[in-house]
Amino acid sequence: MPPTPETVEVDFIAPRHLAGGGDPAWITVPLHRACGWSHGNDPLMPRVLLSSPDQKALLRLEPDPDGQWWTLSHAAEPDRLAWYASFGARTPVELIAAATDALTDPAPPAGAPSDPFEPLRQIGWSPAPADNGLVSPDGTAYLQRLGSAEEPGAWFVTATLGPDRPVWQARFGVHTPARLVTAFTAALADPKPLPRIDSGRSLPTRDPNVVTRRTTDVLAVYVAGALEERVHSLAARHAAPPTSPVPSRQPPAMNNRSR
Repeated sequence: MPPTPETVEVDFIAPRHLAGGGDPAWITVPLHRACGWSHGNDPLMPRVLLSSPDQKALLRLEPDPDGQWWTLSHAAEPDRLAWYASFGARTPVELIAAATDALTDPAPPAGAPSDPFEPLRQIGWSPAPADNGLVSPDGTAYLQRLGSAEEPGAWFVTATLGPDRPVWQARFGVHTPARLVTAFTAALADPKPLPRIDSGRSLPTRDPNVVTRRTTDVLAVYVAGALEERVHSLAARHAAPPTSPVPSRQPPAMNNRSR
C-alpha cells in the first residue's frame, strides 16, 4: 500500500486584513530571485535590506516595537519627488506584496484603475466620519487621504479592533505612485481568505464575531511549492509570454473544518 501523502493544517482567515502578518519571504524572496533586487544583511542585526537593480528603491524590514516594520523608499526621479511607503508588523504580506509587485512590473497593464478608493467602494465600503475616507462594513478597517483636493496628502490604511486596539497601519507618502496604493487597496478588497499556518499565535483576535477561520488539511507539497510558484510567475513577467496559457495549480482541499 502506498504511503499516505503528508498534509499540513492550514487556516483560511477572513477578513484578510485581520489574518496576521504571514511569512516575510512572500515579499523578499521574489524581489531577490524574480526581480533582481540585491540584498545586504548583517547576521548580527535582525533586519533585511533589499535594493532594486537601478539602486533607486530600497526595502527595509526591521523589527521596531514602536514603529513600522516594513519601509519601502524610492529616490527622486525627473518626473516625481522621492516617496515612501511603510507597513506595520501585522500588515498581511499579501497586501504589501501587491504594492511591490506593482512597483516591479515591467509592463503595468494599460488602463488599470488608479483611484485607491475605487476597489473599496466596489465592495461596499462607505464614507468614514473623518474627511476624505472610507470605512469597511464591519468597521475594522479604513482608508483615508490627508490634505484636500487642491493639495492632496499622504494615504493611510488602518486595521483596528476598536478605538484603542490598532492592529496595523500602512502609510503611503504624498508622492507614492497611485497605482501602488491602488494595488494595495485592491488586494485589501479581495474577498478571498488568506492562508495561515499556526494562526493561533498570529491572529490579532479569534473572536468568531470578527474573524472566520476555516481549517483545511492541504497536501504538504502544495504548501511548500506556493512560494516557488509565485517566484516563477513573477519572473515570467520579464520573459516572452508563453504560446499557450499554463493552468495554475490549485491545492486540493481535504477534511474541511470550520472554527
